Amino acid sequence: MTLHIDLQAIVANWKALAAKSPGARAAAVVKADAYGLGADRVASALYAAGARDFFVALAGEGHTLRPHLPDDARIHVLSGHMAGADLSGLIPVLNSAEQFFRDRALRPGRPFAIQLDTGMNRLGLEPGEWAAIRAEALAAGPDFIMSHLACADEPGHPANAMQLSAFRAMTDGCNVPRSLSATGGTLLGPDYHFDLIRPGIGLYGALPFAEALPVVRLSLPVIQTRMVRPGEFVGYSATWTADRPRRIATVAAGYADGILRALSSSGASLYSGDRACPIVGRVSMDLITADVTDLPDIPAQLDLVCPAQPVDRLADFAGTIGYEILTALGSRYDRVYR
Repeated sequence: MTLHIDLQAIVANWKALAAKSPGARAAAVVKADAYGLGADRVASALYAAGARDFFVALAGEGHTLRPHLPDDARIHVLSGHMAGADLSGLIPVLNSAEQFFRDRALRPGRPFAIQLDTGMNRLGLEPGEWAAIRAEALAAGPDFIMSHLACADEPGHPANAMQLSAFRAMTDGCNVPRSLSATGGTLLGPDYHFDLIRPGIGLYGALPFAEALPVVRLSLPVIQTRMVRPGEFVGYSATWTADRPRRIATVAAGYADGILRALSSSGASLYSGDRACPIVGRVSMDLITADVTDLPDIPAQLDLVCPAQPVDRLADFAGTIGYEILTALGSRYDRVYR
């Protein structure tokens, strides 16, 4: 099983998003092991291209990444300062008054950032909480103040303008760099860019960045083929039955590798070049079956993610989003970088 990862495409996508916000510094979100693609390799390639700010979800992710980046790379931890966390070499994004006071007591003089809740009701200081500590927080000199948009992938959603207004109301006059936008917010235009953008999913070739270069090809080895007679079934629970003689290929991958069971007989295919081989029967733990009757020859491998079936098209078949397809990828793949 081979996961082909195009680092050049990731860098090109980062540069393209940075070019859409020329007045802002472009960071890179590499949490969840760079969305399943290998944070050490991805972050190193982006650093070489000029990125200096990287975002992870947890302190542990930051410590895993830290040895792979030079000292001037800034690794920001979105979960903030959790009790007992080791933040050496990392910059917490503080999400509450409790985190702020803990951080200042344990790390006086060390860099930090602040996250505000502008309406998503997930992480960050709410307006009243921010008002109560604002003067003290600003006096401590945060690196930046950020928030996060809930509906940025829907440009016309009224929540975008509402959150933008709330962010301005909470931060105007702070004289601190500001950050509101991830990939979707970056695409909303200059009003949302501020001083720092934080592209994530767009780097990895997925929506909402429709112009992104494809980054991933997922190739699965064919273990065996067989002829199935009319009326015979394939796979668990006998959910698919042959209507005529069919040649079926079994490939080595399944839901243990993050290939969602929801892709079973969903309309998704495995591909030989640009020729579709429909997935038939159930996706099981380690195996997938596909109809290869129309192929003139059986290849050594078939592709699940490829130009003919990119990440977001596969996500549509599974009833999910590209984020889940990428971050679900398991550890058994040989990751090959270009």
